[in-house]
Amino acid sequence: MTDRRLWTGAQLVTFADERDWGLVPDGAMVTEGDRLRWVGPRDALPAALRADLAETHDLGGALVTPGLIDAHTHLVYGGERSAEFELRLQGASYEAIARAGGGIRSTVAATRQASEATLHRLALERARALMAEGLTTLEVKSGYGLSLDDEAKCLRVARRMADTGLTVRTTFLGAHAVPPEFDGRQDDYVEAVCDWMPQLQAQGLIDAVDAFCERIGFTPAQTRRIFETARGLGLPVKLHAEQLSDQGGAALAAEFGALSCDHLEYLSDDGIRAMARAGTVAMLLPGAYYFLRETRLPPIEALRAAGVPIALATDHNPGSAPGLSLLLMLNMACTFFRMTPEEALRGLTVHAAQALGLNDRGRLVAGQRADFCIWQAQHPRELAYYFGRNPLQATVVGGRQRIGD
Repeated sequence: MTDRRLWTGAQLVTFADERDWGLVPDGAMVTEGDRLRWVGPRDALPAALRADLAETHDLGGALVTPGLIDAHTHLVYGGERSAEFELRLQGASYEAIARAGGGIRSTVAATRQASEATLHRLALERARALMAEGLTTLEVKSGYGLSLDDEAKCLRVARRMADTGLTVRTTFLGAHAVPPEFDGRQDDYVEAVCDWMPQLQAQGLIDAVDAFCERIGFTPAQTRRIFETARGLGLPVKLHAEQLSDQGGAALAAEFGALSCDHLEYLSDDGIRAMARAGTVAMLLPGAYYFLRETRLPPIEALRAAGVPIALATDHNPGSAPGLSLLLMLNMACTFFRMTPEEALRGLTVHAAQALGLNDRGRLVAGQRADFCIWQAQHPRELAYYFGRNPLQATVVGGRQRIGD
């Protein structure tokens, strides 16, 4: 008997087309191993694929989408920052809190104090909340250790999260903030980050490199130094860019063929053109926009007009986006950014995969990885319409593992 499984009675959201849901009302899928062997209308299923099946599943008319992908998170950290949330409500700005020693630095202190076991337990709790809403692939950034040993600790924790069955991609974000021991020596810290990179890569801990290019972060020149090191090691880059001001980070990242530029509220026309030429994904983070009460919208229309792919993510972190709901990100993207439900769901599937450099997932088409979600819904727009409701019935990862049955 083969390792072939048949899934019938599904309303499929394939995203096989570039600008459409790719709906198949009475669809079927054949999985073999961890891949989709065949996808299409049930009445077109080849007879040869009905034979020698390991399992058959009738989904009873359920909606099936590609598995959801969270391509920008900071899940590994210690502590929490609810006190800063209260300070912002009293009028303090995110930048002012950071400059007064709060912000990222306070999380760095808590993360350094936490054991690897504690960080793993906390990160798993956060990941399971996302898995309960259809997560199948996860990106986790470091950036709360800010020393070689502590960054390695956080990246090891992120790697271990693959034990859940998720695909986990790890991103080195050593250039997240300057730690206290490097006060007044930011360039020296950048050199330290560059020195750590090959050591962490040799330990198998890095899939990509990120930086925070901002007035309260790192300059374009310092970011360039980090990206040059990453390129020398063959590592792809990403960038926290144009969140609080326009530093020209998006154009710089595009110069290095960045997988994505993330946040982008202050993205310029030059940055958009550079991203379009490079094929860089625009990663929008509505949870941070909401939580920081931002008022400047990312340039959605200009991104659309330039043909820049738009992805979404939770940006889960303790300071600016403590949310753990992928479905809420769909709703926020539609409500705040005026994205269509189709654009939003594509942003958590097709374009999120692209933002991780993964071309084997995000669509329900033959040859893709068999990661998909089974929902109690009549139409995919319902996933963006409701908030506070989770219609997930089950998640299939790699054609086999079912989470939520």
